[in-house]
Amino acid sequence: MKALAGLGVACVLASLGLFASLHLLPPSADLDWSRRTVSQYALMPNGWAFDAAVLLLAAGSAAILAALRRTARLTGGAVAALALWVAGLVGVVWFEKHDWQVGPSISGDVHRVASVVAFLSLPIGALLAARPDLRHGGPARWVAIGGVISLLCFLPILWAVVSEPWTGVRWWRAIPLGGVERLLGLAEVVTVLMLARWAVEDQPKRPTLETAVS
Repeated sequence: MKALAGLGVACVLASLGLFASLHLLPPSADLDWSRRTVSQYALMPNGWAFDAAVLLLAAGSAAILAALRRTARLTGGAVAALALWVAGLVGVVWFEKHDWQVGPSISGDVHRVASVVAFLSLPIGALLAARPDLRHGGPARWVAIGGVISLLCFLPILWAVVSEPWTGVRWWRAIPLGGVERLLGLAEVVTVLMLARWAVEDQPKRPTLETAVS
């Protein structure tokens, strides 16, 4: 399970490296990251890096979930929510976002739904997974903290959507959406790494010779 969790962590770190390159290297480095969402990178000439980064994050999360299922007492709800996180990430790549230079598309609508599913499933799954072991502290508590912080990072988006009818400001303009989304994504990636730490530290210890004899 350590090898499986380690593979997952390696995929997640490689994903972070690709995301960092999109922010630092041209031509995508010129994107206004405070306003434009991360998915906008997929429409740029080096969009392959975005697709690869998201799929690496999905693969790493799946490996960590598999390792965690072998070591922690996950409820069915936690497994389902974390699996939805992985599926949502794949959906984000499979269905490309709206290219507003062309106009809205069905693919863009599905992309938006997949994004919301991914953003909400991970913190919910983390909280459901950690809840039974919270009283013991340790890795489970850090997983829960990551889940709470991720949900708090999502609140500005929720507020922007809910307040639009009476503010008259379109929800994606009411907040620096790109910055909020990047902060949310970073919180969720850290939560995934906390899940990996839990999978490693919660492994059952091998019986020693004395305990085996007794």
